[in-house]
Amino acid sequence: MSLRAIVLGAGSAGEGHSIALQQAGVEVVAIASRTADVVRKVADGLGIPAASTDWRATLAETRPDIVAVATPGDTHMDMVETALGQRCHILIDKPLAPSAPEARRLAQSTRRAGVKSAYAATSHYQPSALLARRLVRSGAIGTLYEAEFVSHYRWPSRLPYGWPHQLELGGGRLNNNFTHKIAIAESVCQGVTLSVAGETRNDLKRAPKVPMPHDFRDWHKSEVAPDEAEAAGWAQVDSDWSYTVLARIGQPGTDPLDGVSVTFRHSCLRKGKHEDYVAFYGSGGTIHVDQAYCQGAVHLWKEGDAAFREVPLSADIETWLPQPQSRSNWPRGWEIVQRSWNALARDFVRDIEGKPHEPYLSIADGWRHQEVIDAVRARRGWSELPKEP
Repeated sequence: MSLRAIVLGAGSAGEGHSIALQQAGVEVVAIASRTADVVRKVADGLGIPAASTDWRATLAETRPDIVAVATPGDTHMDMVETALGQRCHILIDKPLAPSAPEARRLAQSTRRAGVKSAYAATSHYQPSALLARRLVRSGAIGTLYEAEFVSHYRWPSRLPYGWPHQLELGGGRLNNNFTHKIAIAESVCQGVTLSVAGETRNDLKRAPKVPMPHDFRDWHKSEVAPDEAEAAGWAQVDSDWSYTVLARIGQPGTDPLDGVSVTFRHSCLRKGKHEDYVAFYGSGGTIHVDQAYCQGAVHLWKEGDAAFREVPLSADIETWLPQPQSRSNWPRGWEIVQRSWNALARDFVRDIEGKPHEPYLSIADGWRHQEVIDAVRARRGWSELPKEP
């Protein structure tokens, strides 16, 4: 008999987690969300038999093996702890929680329950990130010393007010951009974050009081006209829209000063002249990957080379990643996002079933990442991170 799951949330992440679990061989028996017509439409489109606006009742009635939590971060505590009370395995989107104390509690509760958990900061499954990791591990650039992640998005400033604007709801660029980047950095550097320093800036200040679309993919296309924004009024924004993070990544228990130095620089509202990129610098060369989450081409320079050369993506990396079937409502390039969710779900489900699987991020990793985020937001200077939740 196959594993059974319910999905909480019917936005882009809820749809993505549903598809990923289905592709991993799990029977998704129900999906729950706050809006009846939206959740019914998503359920019908994915062949999920039950659509609900009462997640507690759905959880109690279906008693699933897996609960996928694909809602904003402020709802995670209640949902996860209720699901753990039924000893369900947990697949959860990022951020794990709005703050480190809540994330620590979730990590402790999951450990006590003795169940499996998967944390969906999934950009380290990008094919180019996997290729960069392979090049580093093979010694292509010698000893890895430095890495940097630089991005400028130039998002519209009058997007409808919602959870991304509010720290208490899990908003902010650290919670929803940096979580992916630190997962890539730790994967390629083959370690964990040992110490961190940094700062944030809220350069948005306010947003129009217009209802936020249900699906996060629609939010980016929903800039409010100036006269409509003035008529609706403004809400105060307290989330970070720009950050600079310095980190040391190495093996647990080692001196942070011996780790890889990593710089993360991101602005959501400013336009840069040069393309966003990720780069890794070693004693014998450099790996440069185009685009903010390693979505683009991989370029390699080695000592003695006249210039960078593009490294083709290996066929085995492409075939290792589960390929999604495109859907009509997906924006351009969304297949890459779905493919990463599929890879996480595959390894998570195989682990539950006792089958061989690749390592994957868990709720404990989500807690570690939230400790990094809280340290940066507190501007405490260089801070070593706790080793256990």
